[in-house]
Amino acid sequence: MPRGSYTVEEFVHDITEKLNQGMDVEKLLDQGSTLLERLIGNPDCIPPEYKAPSGGGKHPNRGSYLLHRSPELLVSTVVWGPGDHVGPHDHHTWGMIGVLENKLHEIRFRRLDDGSRPDFSRLEKDRQAVSKQGEVSLLVPDVDEIHQIDNPDHRPTVEIHVYGRDLATLNRCRFDPETGAVTTFASSARYDNE
Repeated sequence: MPRGSYTVEEFVHDITEKLNQGMDVEKLLDQGSTLLERLIGNPDCIPPEYKAPSGGGKHPNRGSYLLHRSPELLVSTVVWGPGDHVGPHDHHTWGMIGVLENKLHEIRFRRLDDGSRPDFSRLEKDRQAVSKQGEVSLLVPDVDEIHQIDNPDHRPTVEIHVYGRDLATLNRCRFDPETGAVTTFASSARYDNE
C-alpha cells in the first residue's frame, strides 16, 4: 500500500491491535510512532474542515476534532492558530503527537521536586525543538510529558494527537515555572465536530 493512502481507520485498527497485545509503553510508543508517521504522511487522512480553526467558542483561533474515542485510545486533530500558546502542562497518559501540516515549537520541562505537594512544583527547561511536518513527538507519563506549545508562524499548524486515555476523564496539571504554582484542569469533553 502506498504511504500516502493510510487512513485514520487503518491507524486505529493497527494501534488497537498493539494495545491488545499488552505491550509496555516504550515498545508501544516505538511501534506506534512509526504508524503515526505513516498516517501523517497522508495529507488527506482527515477532511479539509478538520484542518482549520473552529472560528467560535472559547478558543476561536484553534480547532479540536474527534477522530476516535474508546476507553484505551483517543485520536483527535488539533489545530493551533497563528500565535497560539499553551503553557506547561502534563497528560497523565502516554501520547504521540504528529505534525500533519506546518510546524510547532515545543519546550519540554523536567520536574525537579518529588511531586509531594499537589499545588507546587519546581521545573526547569529540559530542551526545546521545532516539530515539523511529518515528525512525531512522544509523551511518556511521569518521565517526559510536561511541555509548552507555541505556534509562532503566521498560518495554522495541524496535528494528530493520540493518547492512551480520554483526556476529558483525567485531572491534569498546569504549571507556572516562575511561581511554582500547580493547578488542575480537565480537557473539554466536547470537540468542534460533535
